[in-house]
Amino acid sequence: MCSCRRACAAASDVFLVQPTCPPANENLMELLIMIDACRRASARNITAVIPYFGYARADRKTQGRESIAAKLVANLITEAGAHRVLACDLHSGQSIGYFDIPVDHVYGQPVILDYLASKTMCPDDVVVVSPDVGGVARARAFAKKLSDAPLAIVDKRRQGHKPGRAGTITKGAQLLHREGARAVYACSTHAVFSPPAVERLSSGLFQEVIVTNTVPVVEHQSFPQLTVLSVANLLGETIWRVHDDCSVSSIFQ
Repeated sequence: MCSCRRACAAASDVFLVQPTCPPANENLMELLIMIDACRRASARNITAVIPYFGYARADRKTQGRESIAAKLVANLITEAGAHRVLACDLHSGQSIGYFDIPVDHVYGQPVILDYLASKTMCPDDVVVVSPDVGGVARARAFAKKLSDAPLAIVDKRRQGHKPGRAGTITKGAQLLHREGARAVYACSTHAVFSPPAVERLSSGLFQEVIVTNTVPVVEHQSFPQLTVLSVANLLGETIWRVHDDCSVSSIFQ
């Protein structure tokens, strides 16, 4: 049973940090119950901090009789009593429009860029590659921040795509090696590792696989090439700015 101490929550700004990664349904229910508990404890403002929004991929109907789960979950969070949502790297920006409350969309990009800046890479040897057309906008923004590096795009023909299996990025890496790439680095904010993702990512195609801890990486998913970066400082700075009524977008300029 979840409870929120009235003396602590009353007239306070409450920030509930809860990713909705697998087990997604359990994590979502925990978040909804805690939002409700804080609302009943007279919290002044309740912000749901969701490092990984697990239902964001279901943001449209791809065929008949499908649910738009992203909209449904947005409604549930709002009805539970949240006044604001802080989410990290949503699958697509259109999910923001499903909420009837303010949404701060933050990006893990600065954390990964800071890490890459610490490595001894010659800027002239770096090319940013989007493994499919859907990731072009994100890859272009990444390349611009990475000393305006060149951008390449892999033209993937989708056949029975299953998210989180690392098939797209693995096939992209194979192509890059055939074209003469000396080293391939995989960068992703969310470590969504569905089988057989770990086997593919640790097969030797990648010099390094760089992710953040928006999704907890359990021990059996770890492998030598994996580097997990913390988004704690990024989320902490964002939370402080929201609490202090300061600009959030300026963090990413």
